[in-house]
Amino acid sequence: MKLMLIDGHSMAFRAFYALPAENFSTTGGQHTNAVYGFLSMLSNLLSEEKPDHIAVAFDVGRKTFRTEKFPEYKAQREAAPEEFRGQVELIENILHTLGITTIKQENFEADDIIATLATAAKPLGFETFIVTGDRDSFQLINDTTTVLYPMRGVSTLVRFTPSAVEEKYGLTPAQYPEFAALRGDPSDNLPNVPGVGEKTATKWIQQYDTIDNLVAHADDIKGKAGDAFRERIEQVKMNRELTEMVKDMELPVSPDQLDFQQANVTEIAEKFDELQFGTNLRERVLAVVKADIQQAPVTELSEVVVDKAALTEWLPRGPIAVAVTGVAKPGEGDAHQLALIDAHRHALLVDLAELTEEDDRALGEWLASEEPKFFHDAKAAWHMLAGRGYELNGIAHDTALAAYLLRPGQRTYALSDVYQRHLKKQLAADSEQLSLLSDNTKLVDHAAAIWELAEQLTQELQDIESYELYQSLELPLVSILARMEAAGIAVSVAALEEQRDTFVEMVADEETAARELAGDPTLNLSSPKQLQVVLFETLGMPKTKKTKTGYSTAAKEIETLAVNHPHPFLDHLLAHREYQKMKTTLDGLIKAVSSDGRIHTTFNQMVASTGRLSSTDPNLQNIPVRTPAGRRIRAAFQVGSGFETLLTADYSQIEMRVMAHLSQDPGLISAYKAGEDLHNYVGSRVFDVPVSEVTPELRRRVKAMSYGLVYGLSAFGLSGQLDISPGEAKKIMDAYFERFGGVRDYLTQVVEQARIDGYTSTLFGRRRYLPELMSDNRVARENAERAALNAPIQGTAADIIKVAMIRVAAALEGMKSRMLLQVHDELVVEVAPGELSDVQSILEREMNAAITLSVPLEVSAGHGENWDEAAH
Repeated sequence: MKLMLIDGHSMAFRAFYALPAENFSTTGGQHTNAVYGFLSMLSNLLSEEKPDHIAVAFDVGRKTFRTEKFPEYKAQREAAPEEFRGQVELIENILHTLGITTIKQENFEADDIIATLATAAKPLGFETFIVTGDRDSFQLINDTTTVLYPMRGVSTLVRFTPSAVEEKYGLTPAQYPEFAALRGDPSDNLPNVPGVGEKTATKWIQQYDTIDNLVAHADDIKGKAGDAFRERIEQVKMNRELTEMVKDMELPVSPDQLDFQQANVTEIAEKFDELQFGTNLRERVLAVVKADIQQAPVTELSEVVVDKAALTEWLPRGPIAVAVTGVAKPGEGDAHQLALIDAHRHALLVDLAELTEEDDRALGEWLASEEPKFFHDAKAAWHMLAGRGYELNGIAHDTALAAYLLRPGQRTYALSDVYQRHLKKQLAADSEQLSLLSDNTKLVDHAAAIWELAEQLTQELQDIESYELYQSLELPLVSILARMEAAGIAVSVAALEEQRDTFVEMVADEETAARELAGDPTLNLSSPKQLQVVLFETLGMPKTKKTKTGYSTAAKEIETLAVNHPHPFLDHLLAHREYQKMKTTLDGLIKAVSSDGRIHTTFNQMVASTGRLSSTDPNLQNIPVRTPAGRRIRAAFQVGSGFETLLTADYSQIEMRVMAHLSQDPGLISAYKAGEDLHNYVGSRVFDVPVSEVTPELRRRVKAMSYGLVYGLSAFGLSGQLDISPGEAKKIMDAYFERFGGVRDYLTQVVEQARIDGYTSTLFGRRRYLPELMSDNRVARENAERAALNAPIQGTAADIIKVAMIRVAAALEGMKSRMLLQVHDELVVEVAPGELSDVQSILEREMNAAITLSVPLEVSAGHGENWDEAAH
């Protein structure tokens, strides 16, 4: 039998430092890097070692019997980083759900729990594996007990057996605590003996075996080391007492009671959703614990009748749920099979390659009709069917979109996950849906799941008053976005390649210049290790933030260094990075051009928790607007063959206008109503000068302040943006709030209300849930507060542009001109010959009519042969 004992705190800390905290957090701001790293390590360990029994031991607090004996014990340790707070409790909760025993005991350390269990396990015939980052545990190693010790993060664990300890330290496991007591331990704040390093300590223990024996022969030790030892005998004896682990604690469980308990699959899915972890980690963890993950059918097969009728006889039959397999790439889609299921649980399987001409025509007519159809990810189905020449209308439900509105910010909205999340049932993994299914019942199960979800999610949306948002805003947008994706936008590959080649040269020039300054002809500017040597050794620059591998060379740190300590090398490094980024962007765009000479991006409705659309494959929303390089890239996007011009239209200062409406601040409202330049107007009020005396610098400061408030900017953040002292930044903020009290009151009220409700809401009723507002973790709480400030404003702005798209699409019906792109607050339309005047009027009229606020909306439009020329 195998027993695994894990030091929970030790490994959580290791995981925390192995993964960057900023890359692992919920949308509300709870950091999760320690949880993710711990669970990843756990799944690897259980997969490789396959223990039958397991326990994870945790410390309770700093106060133990050791601190009573020696108050300085571990006293030097700093408080855990704010980002770490709360993560151990999350780990404990998940372990409980996974059916893994956790143990902690007042006045003792996790080490003592592990030592007691390991000692008790030996006579019971267990082979024991201890997972810890504490070398004191080496004293427990014997012929049946191995320590798995992390050498790097939590991914590389080294096996310490009796022979491995002897090989590394020249000592037996029993001698290790004697050696540690003599050497001292900075991590535990145990003082060493001056002049007695590891070599001397090893030699003495090899000769005398124990501290007690060494003390008995203290007078035999010669030289300064001997004198130092004799002066500190009492401390060494105390060290030895403290390094000894307690092996006979009274514990509520014995090793044979530590078998895996049944894991709660539904609760695990919920916890992973709360932490916004993907399905990959969840499946890895579930595969190695005691979990009943037998895929239960969606419904009893007796409930679903798979008909053998011809398609022409079977259609139409009222609302039908549709599951599709195939390829969903815009412009290159293909559908293979359909499963159709009606309200009476009658199903039909359709293999599109085997349809008769009559059935094919009937299917095409039904798909193009407004007969109600339920899908999961209807946009993907639209592209699959379009690839077969079918037009899709009548999308009455999209259960992926409904699930997104109910729980924005989840890592996945795959059918199997949504089914688990909302109906607590298992379904065959969604990845299988993408292949040609040999087992056709799975596709029927998927269609039945969509039907069940449509009923359940409708009720849930009505319960939170979001059904109207779903039906009138998100659902109509599906086919609009699908058509935009299918249309794509024409590009000049030659222009993109020319720009890419220019950037390749510029990257090389910057690298050559940087190498000359560094005096290293082989320097790789993309190597953090080599950069550390050049920056902090060769050039002797001030050290940046400490990392596990030295000092940070991340963009933020280098930019700060360049501001505070200007140096030509840093200029070349930053230019090299900027040009490299542009080259990568151009490479991605060139690669994305389809055979029709157009780029077909994908617009994501279910990614940003604020409701904003995002763009991928490629991302067309991250091309800089204001830089010359960005404008050159935009110039490569051109009007397509058979069309006359590109037209762009965007909202001016939409988020500030939403802020004015939500805050009802009289100053902002009057500025917009009077048609003032907002930033000059606000600048004159904040700095108490006439509008004519608002300098470009004052305008810049006020603009940063105004937009910063929308994103929850602090005085410290503003000082960094404007390169002024925090004190000066606070003065500007105070002056701003004094003049615009409505903004201050709104920002305070919106966070307080969100704390009461647990969510924020846009003017259209889109919710964003922020449970972290109640967190006792300061970092998570402050992040959630910033999200609470931002979500109603950015979310309302996102909703407004979506309403505008629906209105514009309806007004363009019957015309040849078509919408191609949405980039934040901007729409790009390809205009057919002779339609420019009408299309421009439509965009200005419909975008203006998207919503009525306390302040007027302002839409500006422009046109030209390419995207840059069409800017205004």
